[in-house]
Amino acid sequence: MFSALSVYRRGVARLAAATLVSGLVAAGTVAAAGSATADDAPQQHGGATATIGGLKTFGQAVIHDHGRDEKVSAGLFEMTVDNGGTLQTYCIDIHNPTQKEAKYQETPWSGTSLGANPDAGKISWILQHSYPQVNDLSALAEQAGAGSLTEKDAAAGTQVAIWRYSDHADVDASSPAAEKLADYLQKSAQNVAEPKSSLSLEPPAISGHAGEKLGPVTVHTNAGQVTVTPPADAAASGVKIVDKAGKPITTAKNGSELFFDVPQGAEDGTAALTIQASTTVPVGRAFASETRSQTQILAGSSESTVSAIATATWAKQGPIPALSAEKNCAKNGVDITATNKGDQPYTFTLLGVKHTIAAGKSETVTVPLKEDQAYDFTIKGPNGMEKHFKGVLDCKTQSTQPSSQPSPASAGGTSGRDLAETGSSSATPMIAGVAVALVVVGGAAVFLVRRKKSSAQH
Repeated sequence: MFSALSVYRRGVARLAAATLVSGLVAAGTVAAAGSATADDAPQQHGGATATIGGLKTFGQAVIHDHGRDEKVSAGLFEMTVDNGGTLQTYCIDIHNPTQKEAKYQETPWSGTSLGANPDAGKISWILQHSYPQVNDLSALAEQAGAGSLTEKDAAAGTQVAIWRYSDHADVDASSPAAEKLADYLQKSAQNVAEPKSSLSLEPPAISGHAGEKLGPVTVHTNAGQVTVTPPADAAASGVKIVDKAGKPITTAKNGSELFFDVPQGAEDGTAALTIQASTTVPVGRAFASETRSQTQILAGSSESTVSAIATATWAKQGPIPALSAEKNCAKNGVDITATNKGDQPYTFTLLGVKHTIAAGKSETVTVPLKEDQAYDFTIKGPNGMEKHFKGVLDCKTQSTQPSSQPSPASAGGTSGRDLAETGSSSATPMIAGVAVALVVVGGAAVFLVRRKKSSAQH
């Protein structure tokens, strides 16, 4: 349900969640200071990272909700890609406004509301067959029987058609021509497959024994070539990034297999490699924000910078775990994948439940969570290793707190004020209450790798 109170409450929940996560992370950092070293692990599996600017080409639409009509802006957003590039996106989260200058990450459909939406493929079809991918507006208008279309009409009509599938909203375009386009796109849409990532490394975490080539880590990309950056301390540790034949490499392509070549006798440790490329991000890729700004879907891309990170863990003996995490919106939770390449079983505790991974085996555990729920916990490994998982589950377009009151927010753009700015003294008791409730929750979406010094394990 689209309502002022529902958006407000969701905003409070998000603010409380962000406050909780920030507090727990800060506490963890203080606790580790002086007693552990920390290595950053990949926070996402790869792709483009961008900052949202705002609506650039848009018209008007009307949401019909429980007998009330709400006028909203509807159209194309523009994002600026880190290290170069521009993206155009549409909203697939009509009930929530954008956060000013929110940071977004290219995300698999499974990590967004699209993962549980049977009509996700129809949204992708609409993007491929409408503006801005189809920029001949005369031809598009003729197909839709719309007479003529301006860019604003085309953007508004496309957005309205998307909302009918992304949010199953009762929404119409204000312009008759835009409404004709929306109806045409809705009726013509067919399910198509999810587009592949612009750049990713699979798996994102591996493990093995010192003296071995650890891997493979496979490159998946639509770029012609990617640059491979070895671990930051490669010169000191002796760890090299090599191909299957053991030859050091600095560039790779789609399908390339990368290995961490760890010297015999190397002390137990971890390392990370980074790959980067310049490419156009595939239309239909989802973009999600950990600041809970409304989810977006890609409509167009300039040549943009994309990157991905993979980590490796090695030891001489015992259990040698590799841990990674990914949101699973179809199961309303987060998947934790643990792979043990050691010669002994690896046992870890997750939310009070023990899990044992036999040597040479892998297991994925789904942590069930509620919508808008913050989670923050640490999984411990051998030799003082710790992996810290944190985040907030944001999988649904419908607000978790319904109300019959109308909303002042612009569903297709930023509201009159950002949710981050709506907290006031009157909201403090609610935020505190939500935060207390969330303290008992654990979970994972992104993580940091921490390895304690052997002298600080007590």
